[in-house]
Parts: sequence; C-alpha cells; structure tokens
Amino acid sequence: METKTKQSIEQFKGQTRLPKFAIPTSYDLYLKLDLTACTFSGTVQVNLNIIEHTKFLVLNVLELDVHQVWFTNSNHQTYKPCDVVVLNGEDEILVLGFDEVLGVGDGVLGIEFSGALNPHLKGLYKCTYVDGGVKKNMAVTQFEAVDARRCFPCWDEPALKATFKIRIDVPSELTALSNMPVADEKLNENIKTVYFEESPVMSTYLVGVVVGVFDHIEETTADGIKVRVYCPVGKSDKGKFALNLSVKALDIFSRYFSTPYPLPKLDMVAVPEFSGGAMENYGLITYRENILLYDDLLSSANMKQFLTIVVSHEVAHHWFGNLVTMEWWSHLWLNEGFATWISYMATDIMFPEWKIWTQFLRQTADGLRMDAMEQSHPIEVEVHHARSIEEIFDDISYKKGSAVIRMLQGYLGDDTFQKSLSLYIKRYAGKNATTEDLWCVVSEESGLQINSMMDDWTKKNGYPVICVKSKDDILEFEQSQFLSSGLCGDGLWIVPITVSIGSYIKCKTFLLEKKSQKLDISELVHSPHQNKSTFNEKNEEECDEHFWVKVNIEQSGFYRVKYEDKLAARLRKAIESNCLSATDKFGVLDDTYALCVACEQPLSSLLSLMDVYRKELDFIVLSKLINVCYKVVEISGDAVPDLVNDLKQFFINLLLFSSEKSGWESIPGESHLNALLRGEVFLALVTFGHDKTNKEAVQRFQALLNDRNTPLLSADTRKAAYIAVLLNTSTTNRNGFESLLKLYREADTVQEKEPLLRCIASCPDPNIVLEALNFMLSEEVRDQDILYVLAGLRSEGREVAWRWLKVCSSWSTSSL
Repeated sequence: METKTKQSIEQFKGQTRLPKFAIPTSYDLYLKLDLTACTFSGTVQVNLNIIEHTKFLVLNVLELDVHQVWFTNSNHQTYKPCDVVVLNGEDEILVLGFDEVLGVGDGVLGIEFSGALNPHLKGLYKCTYVDGGVKKNMAVTQFEAVDARRCFPCWDEPALKATFKIRIDVPSELTALSNMPVADEKLNENIKTVYFEESPVMSTYLVGVVVGVFDHIEETTADGIKVRVYCPVGKSDKGKFALNLSVKALDIFSRYFSTPYPLPKLDMVAVPEFSGGAMENYGLITYRENILLYDDLLSSANMKQFLTIVVSHEVAHHWFGNLVTMEWWSHLWLNEGFATWISYMATDIMFPEWKIWTQFLRQTADGLRMDAMEQSHPIEVEVHHARSIEEIFDDISYKKGSAVIRMLQGYLGDDTFQKSLSLYIKRYAGKNATTEDLWCVVSEESGLQINSMMDDWTKKNGYPVICVKSKDDILEFEQSQFLSSGLCGDGLWIVPITVSIGSYIKCKTFLLEKKSQKLDISELVHSPHQNKSTFNEKNEEECDEHFWVKVNIEQSGFYRVKYEDKLAARLRKAIESNCLSATDKFGVLDDTYALCVACEQPLSSLLSLMDVYRKELDFIVLSKLINVCYKVVEISGDAVPDLVNDLKQFFINLLLFSSEKSGWESIPGESHLNALLRGEVFLALVTFGHDKTNKEAVQRFQALLNDRNTPLLSADTRKAAYIAVLLNTSTTNRNGFESLLKLYREADTVQEKEPLLRCIASCPDPNIVLEALNFMLSEEVRDQDILYVLAGLRSEGREVAWRWLKVCSSWSTSSL
C-alpha cells in the first residue's frame, strides 16, 4: 500500500462513528450455512445514497473474510476498489479505497464474504441441540449491540436504518426463520433456499436469523397478525402460556400507543444457548428456553411472573425500540427503561390480581441501591465507542430508567402520559429519536416544560435523600445527595414531592427545586374529611389519633426520605396500626435500611422498625423484610460476627407468623401472591437455620425423590428443600449432594434443571463447594448456565471459590 493511501486510511481510525459519505437504504443479503464445518459464506448488496463526493466507503466488519467487492452507480458503471483494508482491534471497520471519485447519487455496493459460526453466543453463532441422543448444530444470531458486523458487512449503527431482503441456504430438514414471513422456498437436492419478504426499515442490530429443528404452535390476532412460538421438538405444549401472553400484549400495546403492530407476523423462539434472557429482533424474538417455556407443574409462580414480564417487555420493544429507535447508544435507556416500565403495565392489565405495580418497587429499590454507589453513572451515558455499550449499559439504566419513567407518569397523570407516548410513537415511527425528542413531545402535550427536571434524572448520577422535620403546622424539606458510603454528595435535583398527612385523603404535591423548602400543612391538619378514604373507617379513626407524615406516597418518586425522630416514631405507630399501604410500608423499611447502611441511622432503629412487621402478610412487604434480613446477616457476618446467631433468631421469630399462615402445601384456588410468599418465607427460615423448618424440608425432599410428582413439594418450595438438604450435607455425609446431582441428570426440562443449578453450590462444606464448581465446568452444564451456579455460593464458600478461580485462571493462561 502506498504511503499516501495509508495516510488516507489512518483518518478513519479511532472514530466514534462511521463517516457519512454514504447512507444505506436497503440490503439484499444471502447467507449459506455449513453446520457441519460451522462456517458460512454470503453476499450482501447494499443500495447506497452517496451524499458527498468520495474516494472511500467505510462500513463495519468484524471477524469476516472479505473476498470480492464492487460498486455500481446509477449509470451502471462498475468500480473495483484499489484498496480493501480491514481494521480490527477497536475500529472494526472495512475501508474501501477507489481510484476514481464516487459521485453523489444512488449506487449498489456488493461484497462477497465468509466467516465461522462462533461458539461465543454473539454475531451468527453455533449452538447445539440433542436429537435422539445425538448432539447436532444449529445457528442463531445475537446482534445487539454491535455484532451484526460479525455476520455481514454493514453500516452497524442504530440511526442508519434500511430495509432488508434476506435469503438463506440451509439443510432441507431444518427450519429457517428471519424477521419477515417466508416468501418462497426452493429445493436443490438436500439444500433448500428460503426467501423472506422484504422488511420495513430497521436498524442492523434488530436483524435476526434462526436455523434449527422445532415444533411450533400458532394463533392469529384479531388484527390478522400470525403469532408463533417455536419450541424444542416434543415440547410445543410448553409454549402455550407464552403464546397467549404475546397475543394479548400485541393488542394492549396497539391500543395504548394508538399504532398497529408494524409487521405481518411475530415469531418467538426458544433457543438452547443464549447469552441474555431474550432479544427483541424485529418480528423474531429469541429467548432462553427456561424463560419462554412454561410447565404448569414444574414452573414456580415466580417463574410464571418473570416469563410474563419478559414476554411483555420484548413485545413492547416493537414499538419502543424497533419502530422508534434511539439515535445512538447513549439513549439506549429509552428503549430499555420504557420497555421495562410498560411490561409491568401490560402484566397488570393481564393479571390485575398479581398487584404487579407493588412488585415494581423491587425495580425501584434495586435502582436506588446501585445509584447510591460512588461509581454509579447517569442513565443517559456518553458512548464514545459502540463496543463499550456492553460494559456501560447495566442494571442502573434498566431499573433507574424505568423508575424515573414511573415517577414522570405519576407527575403528569396517566392520561397525559399516554397521549404523550402515543404522539411520540406516531411522530418518530420508522425513525430515530433522542431523549430530548421525547421530552419535547411530552412538554408539548402536557403544557409543562419538563426538560430541566428530567435532565436532572437522566444526565446526572445519583439521587437525593429528603430530610423531613415538622414544627407546628410547617414541614421542612431539605435535600442532599444520598451515598451508601455515608459520604456527602453535592447534587441538587428538581424533585416531585408527594406528602400524605395522617391519611391518604390528605395529600400535597409540589416540586422541590431548591436545597430546602417549607410546606404549610395547616389546612390538611385541621380540615375535616371530605372524601372517601381508600382504607376502612376503623383504620381511619385509629390513624386520626396520631399525626403521621408519609413523604413519597406509594413510592412513586426516585429518592429516599429521612424523618426526624418524632416523625419516624409516629410512622412506626402508623405501620403497626395498619394505616399505611403495602407500598408505603415497603418504602419506609427500604429507606430505613439504606440509611442504616450509610450510618445515618443506628442498627437498633432498623431492628425496632422491623419488629412491627411481624404480623405482616402482604407479599411485597414480607419480601422486602426478608431481603433486609438477608442483608443485615451478611453485613453483620463481617462487622459483628458474635451477633449473627442472635440476629438470625430474631429474624426467624419475625417470620414464623407468616409461615404458619402459609403452610408448605398449595391450597386450591389460592392467590398467585400466596404462592410467591410461601416460597420466600420457607427459604428464609431454612437459610436462617430454623430447626423445625429444616427437618420438614428434608422430609419433603425425600418424598420428591420417591415421587417426582409429589404434592408435598411444589415448584415454589423446592428451592427451600434443596437448600435445607445442602445445609445438612458434608464430606462425610454427601447423600444430599449426590441426590441433587441425580435429580439434575434425570431432569427432562429446563424448569427442573435451573433451580437445581442455582442451589448446587450452596453448601457450607468447602469440599462439596469445590465439587460443585468443577461440575459447573463439565459438559453437563451449558456455558450460559454457569452463572446460575455461581449465584448460589454462600459466604462460607467464597474463599474456596476464590482459590479455585485463581487455579483455573492460572491453568487457562498456561494453556494458551
């Protein structure tokens, strides 16, 4: 290569985004798969709009061999590049240099290429399934965020939308799926070519291909959309629940956004090996098998709920993400935050008895916990290199993002918020948008300028703690940044504050826009009741005897609250008298625990508050109580180990009432929430060492070994039994560990296997833990499931796990 050409190519290195010499408008993609050799080859012809004279075309490529390249302009003149340079490393681009200038106008770029079906669950990758006891290969794509370039040369940026016409050569016995319906199939001996209809415009990361063997079930919606669920052979009945959900979700979102589903079909595919939980490829959603498939007997209530939320989330992306796409990865929180929030809305519509919005508080609580760390980051992150999005975008963006959206919904009101989102979807359908574009639409529809307020929550990391004091009929509010380390932060936010005074019919709402502000509540304190309370009259009368203040009603805001001592004491009394809603009981406990961790309140204050929850039966409140119990034991194990056993006994006493009310066995017709509660309560009692519960759990486990369909151990309580068995397992008495391995090896469904993997390393004996870790790396456990095993490690097993990891790392390094 000549020096001048080298210098010209150097200009494209280290750039955040591709140069805009040319814009793709459509792709004609052909792929030929060899599943035996685990390779593929193909041709892509890209219709381009050259928007400025150039001697270069620059697009994305990664781990592909480029063979032939040509460009044909609108006058049918064909140009061959003089330089074809692949820049790997951080650039991941293909630079095509031409001797002649390519003029402004339309043209077609053609590229022949080949590559390997990689085993790393990204790009176009290989995974395996078992057919008649024989392992066979199949192919799946996972392109988000920037791995379409591993499959075919492309302009791999979300704003560069184009249409796609795809055809694939596959073995004739396999099923080939893509974003659009099959237009035609042609058979040539044992190879068939599958032609798919041309797609509407979409981003490259949403292109999808799956090739394998499946059974499927289908329904057609009232709007004529064909919906199919593709399952492993012989297990199509396990896809019925997800199929029913997706049909309902399509109707819910079409009506909510006042925009029809944009494609003629929706396929949902259970994939045996998958890096994430699910992926919203346009019209071709891929899932881990354990997330899409549901078994009435073997799937827990928690798994049923999780499946519902995930399916709703992925279907919602077809509006928020696919139809309207973020302009750049910095705005990815828009996709994920909104899909998370609206998945709860859809779930609530489908299953109102689940009270799913109360469980949304766990999303908020996780977001608050993570965003209180000094290493937190804004949910709208500056992305300077697309590959870094995989490291930057994390649960803060999902959970804080969805909680901030929920806060905005509460501030604007449901109707205004829905109208705003409907207008946003219509205005940007088929296009790309930024966070600012959304705020402008919301401001236009609501008549409120929300940009400054929302920038506080999306472009800053962290959030405030609101300190509340009372003097006569005046409440004083002061905000400061909350950090779990206890250090002082310097952030300042525009905070939507909601306050109830002794009753849910006595409320105030205002914006806290300064460091501190006062609120006159005299009219609420002294005015008679004028409206009907959401609580019964007896509770209302009891609450009237006590002046209590609850800030952040129903936990709708993304902030913490610290009350002065007298207000905190009155709030405890209100909880004890059952004056607060479940969501507010949750919030008071969550805030108190966080303040305790930050050393802003003593442990004794937290324990005193926890004690008033001992007669609690609401699932979400008990779930938070159990979560706080776990955390206190974990922290105390390092800080004050001599207190751990006393704390465990205190926590056991807190939970005995709810365990007695729940019982081990399911009751016909009982609520979904009771099933959830039973699993969590008995698991906690087992974990804290309650002798009676442990013995009962072991007996019920023995019943399961004798009869896999025993009613004595439901899917909801199996984890408690597995943990009880492992807590009684040691090197000298390893029967429990061997029994769990036997159950895993005999299990025929992912619904049975996953809970076993999550428990298998939860033994206090380091030698058993070591065996579990070695089992984790055996061929019996798929690579994607390794994290399940690691998540089950107890504190007693961490040291041996760390030594094991160092040995494995050393061995891995020396074998390179």
